[in-house]
Amino acid sequence: MSWSSKDKSNGAAAVSVKQSLSAFLDARVGADMTVVNQPQTLTSSDLLRQKFASDAQPSQSTGTAWAAITAPGLGSIWDKTAVEARVDPSQEQSKLGTSLSKSLPLSEQYSLTLQNGYNVIQQGVVPVPGIPGRPARNYETDQSARLSITDTGTVSSPGQTLSSADDRWLRKIGAEQKLFGDISISGSIGETALGTSNKSLTAGFKRSW
Repeated sequence: MSWSSKDKSNGAAAVSVKQSLSAFLDARVGADMTVVNQPQTLTSSDLLRQKFASDAQPSQSTGTAWAAITAPGLGSIWDKTAVEARVDPSQEQSKLGTSLSKSLPLSEQYSLTLQNGYNVIQQGVVPVPGIPGRPARNYETDQSARLSITDTGTVSSPGQTLSSADDRWLRKIGAEQKLFGDISISGSIGETALGTSNKSLTAGFKRSW
């Protein structure tokens, strides 16, 4: 069993644990938790900050349990299958997702990966006295392409998502550029169901050992 922990800026800690079940199929189970070290007493200003501040410490610890499996694909149609199930009791939400991907090496410098994903999200409903609660179920599908350029360290990833809660495809595009060493910068822009744009720009440091 593998454990990892990382302190957050708001005073909470992110803790993850996972256990491998099968090396052949790459089957894993685990849990992701947000652990809150709650002080003994909270003033009224502390409670107000927890409620409205975006960077405030969560009021209670939460966690999600998950199980995932990665397996080969089907001949020349796709070469990788991934399935993941996740349950979040605090949000009364469960999710079952699967993705099919196909890698296409175009040349020594370029490689392309196509991916189709399908998700079923079930949201629990708190029952009202006299009215039984029924869970709401939402279906999502997404399509994406990932083009990598080896020489420049550039990755481009256009895609689109369709949800049963919306009536149209929501398109997005992202790009990542390796600057030097293990430093990279990435950005994305995508459509939202409200008609506005969702933009992000981040820089990161990644090293494997």
